[in-house]
Amino acid sequence: MAGSELTNIKSPRVKAVRRLTKRAFRDRDRSFLAEGPQAVREALALEGVVVELFATAEAEQRHADIVAAATAAGLAVHRASGEVMAELAQTVTPQGLLAVCRFVHVPLDGAVTAGARLVAVLAHVRDPGNAGTVLRTADAAGADAVVFTDASVDPYNGKCVRASAGSLFHLPVTTGVPVAQAVQRLKDAGLRVLAADGAGKQTLDDVDLSGPTAWIFGNEAWGLPEEILRLADEVVRVPIHGRAESLNLATAAAVCLYASARSQRAGSPAPAPRLP
Repeated sequence: MAGSELTNIKSPRVKAVRRLTKRAFRDRDRSFLAEGPQAVREALALEGVVVELFATAEAEQRHADIVAAATAAGLAVHRASGEVMAELAQTVTPQGLLAVCRFVHVPLDGAVTAGARLVAVLAHVRDPGNAGTVLRTADAAGADAVVFTDASVDPYNGKCVRASAGSLFHLPVTTGVPVAQAVQRLKDAGLRVLAADGAGKQTLDDVDLSGPTAWIFGNEAWGLPEEILRLADEVVRVPIHGRAESLNLATAAAVCLYASARSQRAGSPAPAPRLP
């Protein structure tokens, strides 16, 4: 471990890291925090993403493989007291590992290529937990990219990073893109753009999903505005067979993305392209 244990929550180093819990400082420094062994392990798998690691003495022993990997990569590894970790972490019960990471943003043209088969677009999604869960689901469904439009939550928000369970580091993520620009790029790349919305005339059961598809998912409370619905090739709703009024965003996204993944794999066994 580098240096002595950090014990002062008011030290300049601790204050500098703590500032990354605020979006303005994340954007300025192009850095964010990844908390917990799962996120840290996945971040370390990408060369050059992790800048430094903080670990409590207990976590250092429990997750010796992660600490060893960070040390082998030449990263600064700081032992932190429980009080310091509690100050840096954004969870009620910190797991004792926290990494400062560089942004993993991929430009839109690099994320959405002509070979893309499945893309998720988050438009006006404000809840970081939902956004992170959609990102994780897109990864699990084999999506090629996830686009966070300029009106959506910051994917580097601590809650979003945790909800993604490491998927933030698995596939190209584009941020801050206007919806119209994203849709045009998707269409130029040969994807059919579907808007998931309860007002859709067609249901998920009626749509051919075997070809390259991009799904647009909207705000948790009010869905997608009319101007975005007009940009899509089709507006599709998930059928409700029971008495529930609707599905929440993350659940609806899972149903749509897996429906596309199943149809595509049934029609084309070729594996989807991953990160270059």
